[in-house]
Amino acid sequence: MKADRLLSVLLLLQSRGKVPATELARRLEVSVRTVYRDVEALSAAGVPVYAERGRHGGIALLPGFRTDVTGLTADEARALFVLAGQGTHAALGLDGALGSALRKVMAALPAPHRPAAEATSRRILVDPVRWMAGPGPGVDLGDLHTAVFTDRRLRLRYRHAGQAEARTYTVDPYGLVAKAGIWYLVADRRGRPRLFRADRVAAVTVTDAPVRRRPGTELTDVWQVLRRQVEERPAEALVRATVRRHRLDFFLRLHGGLLTGPPTDDDPAVVELALPDPRAARALLAFGADVEVLEPEEVRADLRERAEEIVAMYDGGPGAEPPVSGKGGVGKGPAQRPPRTRTRPRPHS
Repeated sequence: MKADRLLSVLLLLQSRGKVPATELARRLEVSVRTVYRDVEALSAAGVPVYAERGRHGGIALLPGFRTDVTGLTADEARALFVLAGQGTHAALGLDGALGSALRKVMAALPAPHRPAAEATSRRILVDPVRWMAGPGPGVDLGDLHTAVFTDRRLRLRYRHAGQAEARTYTVDPYGLVAKAGIWYLVADRRGRPRLFRADRVAAVTVTDAPVRRRPGTELTDVWQVLRRQVEERPAEALVRATVRRHRLDFFLRLHGGLLTGPPTDDDPAVVELALPDPRAARALLAFGADVEVLEPEEVRADLRERAEEIVAMYDGGPGAEPPVSGKGGVGKGPAQRPPRTRTRPRPHS
């Protein structure tokens, strides 16, 4: 373990330059005293490492010192080849660089580790896109990717969901996050964390003003805060419903994250969902008669109105205008439907 830690110290110093002992201790999950002992061990081994005390001090290597360190274990070599789907790198314009980097790593690996690394690249694939997500809008991350590395404030033209017009924001970027195939810009606006979907950014302008990030705050810190805000958003409606057993697995795949507890063992199963908005229950209409909302009554009434509107639309024939909306956007009563006749195909004689 000590040899791995010494190698980690050396790699961090090579990539970061001068690093405070407290930061090394935090990254390596050891005490500051252990860090200084490791520095002494590196120095005794001939590595030109030194420590500076004071407010702007830290641990660093002598200028110009570099060493080619591979020192990878078999598991570390395999881990490098378990990569996210190629779409993640392609969106950043890094597909070519990724392939080149992996070829160089493969060439530098000790010979005994190469077969395992090659097998991992052929046998393990990570696709970050969810099932049935559909083709998303094209996203050009070129400007955002460049902008987040300039350490300058950004001016965005951004269109919120459900709004036709874009709005202008001046933000302080921390970086980009890819979650379930969707890219987000993580930034502060007026000192508070904000999340911007990349596919809704209409324009990006890099200003001359330096970025104003909160001291000691990193991208991962801001992302954790924003993720908790989304996941722990208080529900505005608790909905009880029944789901026919043969549709339960598919129902849970789509809406399982909204359940307040496990479904019952009955058929139909009883579920309780915590919805961010009562209107979100309209998505349950996609299950037809396989899902029935039991309560609250206002949600049942809203779904009934939506269903009546759909029936009236289809009774009117193709291209017919929808009925005049009353409360909630529909008429006051169900449409009068003409009698239907069904014809069966005649059997072949």
